[in-house]
Parts: sequence; structure tokens; C-alpha cells
Amino acid sequence: MSTLSELPNIGKVMAANLAAVGIETPEQLKAIGAKEAFYRIRLHRDPGACLHMLYGIQGAVLGIPDKQLSPETKQELKAFFHNLKNSKA
Repeated sequence: MSTLSELPNIGKVMAANLAAVGIETPEQLKAIGAKEAFYRIRLHRDPGACLHMLYGIQGAVLGIPDKQLSPETKQELKAFFHNLKNSKA
């Protein structure tokens, strides 16, 4: 794969958000990870980015649709999201 938009859950808007925070390839996204990518988007691009965006990014990192994330993964991401929200990041 050579472009972010080839990954599951990554449309034009998500690809643009990722590129705007310095993530331009699937390899970069996988190396950085979903949490850091989401954090960068919240901090520099979209302070209102939602939990479902985080799920989508994690699915892209894993190469699966976000609906296929395990309940454990969703719980972990939800905890991360709420910690970010509470810290006003």
C-alpha cells in the first residue's frame, strides 16, 4: 500500500487530517500508532475530533474496518479518549 486512502476507514478528510499533522503514508501511521495520530489531530487540526475517529484510525492501523475492533480495544481507546478530553488536549 502506498497511500493512506487505501487503508480501511481512511477517506479524503481523514487522509487530509493525517497529512496535515505529518502522517502521509500507511507505514508512518503504523509506526506512530492510532493514539499518537489522533492526539496530533486533536491538538493541531480538529479539537473536536470524536471517539469514532479514533476507532477509525485504530482500524486503519490494524487493516480492518473499525466495526471489527475487539471490545477490549474499544474499551482501551475509550479510556484514552476520555483522559484526553479531561486533560483539555
